[in-house]
Amino acid sequence: MNLALSPQVERFIQEQVQAGRFPNAEAVIESAIARFQETDEPDLDPETLARIDRSIDRIMTGGFREWSQASAELRKKYLGE
Repeated sequence: MNLALSPQVERFIQEQVQAGRFPNAEAVIESAIARFQETDEPDLDPETLARIDRSIDRIMTGGFREWSQASAELRKKYLGE
């Protein structure tokens, strides 16, 4: 794969290699892609986003349970404890 990079990006890559942060330009690009993959958030459908918003609203208004209570209920339901 051949890429055309802007002069600013090429300069940045060269600086990273010259500073000893990476052994070569390919390593700089691979590191950037790896970081992008780690931080890339999945696309969420509108229904899921609405559920998240409702959950946040409930949390902000005090409508949540303490973890110890939720954990005890789940342990009882699934583990019979």
